Formats: sequence, C-alpha cells, structure tokens
Amino acid sequence: MLDAQTTKKPLTHIKSRAGLRKELDAAGNWTVAQIEALFALPFNELMRQAQETHKASFPEGDIELATLLSIKTGGCPEDCGYCPQAARYDTDVKADKLMDLDQVLEAAKAAKAAGSNRFCMGAAWREPKDRDIEKVTAMIKGVKALGLETCATLGMLEAGQAQALQEAGLDFYNHNLDTSEDFYRSVISTRGYQDRLDTISNVRAAGMSVCCGGIVGMGESREQRAAFLTQLANLSPYPESVPINHLVPVAGTPLADQKPLDPLEFVRTIAVARITMPRARVRLSAGRQELGRAVQAMCFMAGANSIFYGEQLLTTGNPEAEQDRELLAELGLKTKQSCKTEVLV
Repeated sequence: MLDAQTTKKPLTHIKSRAGLRKELDAAGNWTVAQIEALFALPFNELMRQAQETHKASFPEGDIELATLLSIKTGGCPEDCGYCPQAARYDTDVKADKLMDLDQVLEAAKAAKAAGSNRFCMGAAWREPKDRDIEKVTAMIKGVKALGLETCATLGMLEAGQAQALQEAGLDFYNHNLDTSEDFYRSVISTRGYQDRLDTISNVRAAGMSVCCGGIVGMGESREQRAAFLTQLANLSPYPESVPINHLVPVAGTPLADQKPLDPLEFVRTIAVARITMPRARVRLSAGRQELGRAVQAMCFMAGANSIFYGEQLLTTGNPEAEQDRELLAELGLKTKQSCKTEVLV
C-alpha cells in the first residue's frame, strides 16, 4: 500500500524529460520538484524514458554480477533502525571476528567461478581502526590478484584510511546515504548525514569510485524518496554504482513491523534513478527475493543493470545464483564480462 504522500493528486502539468533536462542545464542541479515530476509521470511513460536513457548509456545492455561477503558480522555500535547487525537489537545475528585472509580469498574464488565481476567486502564497524585497514588491504590485494573488481564497505573513513585502501587497489568504496536528509533521523541517530557525505568526499579525494545508494520502504514519503535521489544525482560526479535496497523488515529491529512499499513504487524508484544518473550501475540489492521474478523483470526494464548475486547478502537471504541465471536467461539478458572499472567524469 502506498503512503498518503505517495498518492497525492497528480501534477496538472508534467514536463518531458527533455524539458526537465533543459531546466537542469540552466540551474546546474536536479531539484526535488523535477524528480517528483518524474515520479508522477504515467507509469508507461516513465518506463519509456528510463529505457531510452538506459539504452543510450549502456547500449550493450549487460547486467553486472556482484557478490557481497560479510567479512566481519554483527556487534555494530550504531542504531540503524533497519539493521540486524546493531548490537543493541535482539536479533538472530551473532557477532563474529574479522574473517581470515584465506577464508575471504576462497569466497572470492567461488564468486568468480560463479560468474561475478565484482567482489564486495562488508564489515559491521562504525569506522575501522588503522589495524583493521592493514588487514583489509591484504584482502583487497588478494582479491585483485584473482582478476575481480574490488569494493569495500567498512563504515566511516578518514582521508588517510581512504588513501591506504586506494593504494591497495580498491576500485569502489560503498557508503550509502540510506535516505533523504530530512528523514534520516527517523532511522539513525548515531551517525549524522554530513558524516556520510564526508566519507564520500574522502573516497573521491583518494581517487576511488563511489558506490552509494540507500533503502526505500522505511516509511518515507515519495517526496522524501525524491529528495534522496536528488542528493545522489547532485553529487559531483554522481556515484558510479547506485545500490537500491528494498527494506527487509527483521524481527528485533525498530522497523520490524514496517509495511512493505508498493512494488510499482519500487520500480518507479529504479526508473527515476536511471534517468537522473544515466551512466551509473543501478543495482538491485537487498529485498530482491521478496520482490519476486515479475517485479525484478520490470526493474531491469526500468534500467537496473547490476545485482548482488549469490545466496547471502550480509545477513539477508538473496536469490540463489542458479535462479538468477535462469531469470536473466529467460529475459534474454547477458552478463557483464569485462572487469574494467567504469569511472564517471
């Protein structure tokens, strides 16, 4: 069911994408009103514009396969309302120590054998200590030696830590904005919005590509979803990878009883992300399993061209690799073969 603000009265005058782009060129940035206008387009028109944008930017039409491994699970001191890894919540997730290098490399080898292009390593830290960075850089070097793109999500980074990861060969650093700035405090109080922007700035300054997205369906309004995408699209440059997660409510977390977002509204979010960030890899992330095959197919039509691939996504179930291959084959979609990093300029 859509929230009240999502179902507000349609705009009486909605500009075409060309008209919106003309205004954007004059102003220099997307506005929330412009992105709300995209959300309000008739569904078929929004899909058409998203498909045209996708085809122009990714004529090969391939799907990137990324595998995410939790190298350090649970025990996080933060209070993100969606996250079962927060130590303060009573969930089934137990705190583990950082994985050994050999374990990580074995998982990376298996991911490559299954067809993944990118290997992402996630640790449930508020921010890593310098001794943690030393261990993670060894993992990065080992995974890079296998011929995979590398990504890490370790929490907030200082400038020197970002530089150390870049020097180890890290291709992407993930640090999500999660939601709009005005809704952020409804979900998280232990880390500020500016903290997230500062980490993204440190990653850019170090010369790495940015992976940055968020979660929809946490109780935010459509206007707040538009504001979230506006913030992402106006980053300079916008992220090379944009993971869009569909909230998976977990027992024991504050959002355990959150009603699910209407599936078509999720598809609209993917389409708007594609139009506003045309050269980004828009990734279907957590929540794919709950969406089902038909909605995933619509998301690919809307311009999603990356998925987290494998049985587990940090602490959340993910469609099995064989099911993913079957769906992509049925849709006639090919997978990305090259591991060359795509950098936006």
